[in-house]
Amino acid sequence: MDGLHTMFLYVFPKRTESEVSLTESLDVTDLLKFIKEENEAGGLNLKFFHAFVTAVAKTAHMRPKLNWFISGKRYWHRKELSLSFIVKREFADGSEESMLVLNCKPELTLYDISKIILGDSSKLRKAGHNSMDDLLNTVGKLPRWALSILFFVLGRLEYHGIMPRALTEGDMNYSSIMLSNLGSIRCEPPYHHLNNYGTCSMMITIGTIHKQMVYDEEGRGSMRDMVNICVTADERIADGFYFAKSIRLLKYILANPELLKEPVGKAVENYAD
Repeated sequence: MDGLHTMFLYVFPKRTESEVSLTESLDVTDLLKFIKEENEAGGLNLKFFHAFVTAVAKTAHMRPKLNWFISGKRYWHRKELSLSFIVKREFADGSEESMLVLNCKPELTLYDISKIILGDSSKLRKAGHNSMDDLLNTVGKLPRWALSILFFVLGRLEYHGIMPRALTEGDMNYSSIMLSNLGSIRCEPPYHHLNNYGTCSMMITIGTIHKQMVYDEEGRGSMRDMVNICVTADERIADGFYFAKSIRLLKYILANPELLKEPVGKAVENYAD
């Protein structure tokens, strides 16, 4: 790394001290039309969230720094790309929440990701928990002094890059990107902080799909389906120029939903930013 980025590790040693946040409005008119046509033609159950997850995965595969993280004052690049989100068992106050982590292998397409999300979410809601929930519930019963020692030890293991995979697998704090679909509960996307625990360097919140008048360069207006997102990222892993280009690529993929039929690891051809 160059000297500037090396100094970032000491001037801003914590992830929460290095957050940058931006809000974007995305045109999903063509995407919603695509989803409707695919569902009607193939008897599928594709959802907007499934398509958005696929688009983010495709973007991250093309923009590798989005899969970087900082730990132990070192820059790391993950071997795998994983996206995570929370699943509520019921849409009610007090309903239990569970974490789902999706390993976005390069060969997966929108159809694969949709089946995985639907299958895992259905299993989770029926069971009411998963293995990570069981581990957290067990550890959460320890006294405060024991938890303090435990997290001190975990912090040192993470600092030296020797955190056991058994303690990180299935934990969204160790995923590449966290997502939160607030549109499912009719809420606009808030700013969401990052965590110092774990290695996740990016958080995306998604708002409600709504109608909005959009004007082209010639001043002609048309009603479009829009959704707002809020992205929070660790600015030490990349500069604003890199993040801006990544958002533009995400917009392009959403505006050309046929690309979601291709494997997420396949580069978008003929794309010029």
